[in-house]
Amino acid sequence: MKLKMLVAAAALAAATLVSSAASAAITYVGSWQVDQGPSWTTVPSAYTGQQAAALLFGGAASGYMISTVDNTVANINRKSWVSVWFAGSFPDCSGFPCGRQVADNSVTSTGGLYQNPGDESAYVRDWAIGAQFTNYAFTGSAAPEPAAWGLMISGFGMAGAMIRRRKVVAA
Repeated sequence: MKLKMLVAAAALAAATLVSSAASAAITYVGSWQVDQGPSWTTVPSAYTGQQAAALLFGGAASGYMISTVDNTVANINRKSWVSVWFAGSFPDCSGFPCGRQVADNSVTSTGGLYQNPGDESAYVRDWAIGAQFTNYAFTGSAAPEPAAWGLMISGFGMAGAMIRRRKVVAA
């Protein structure tokens, strides 16, 4: 009975370690409001949420996860707020200000620019104005680090060795 409890405790500890290591691997970097970008009248580039984060905080766009919720790792939704060029003509925008949530690595644009109706950008001063259109940037990986996997596997190995040793002694 004690052995079963010990094995269960070891498994729980290993699972907790991997889960906390995965969370610890993700770091909040900063946030921005969509309207902090250049004016739409300058025909700026159309940025995905990840591209805007890379522009603002450095690094590669693919290294970022964006959220529209808040700066808490557990709430990352992999979406970003974007402004839509000529948003007032679209049914999902009943008035000003207006923004749209899209995947954090997605944006609709004409040749990479914010210049035609329907083009979107996560970093432009146009329709999505105000603090309600804030994007939160995180870096890191949601996968456990190799060290966490190593600790988990060694924990299970030790628990297995204890069970095997116990069976040999009992015989």
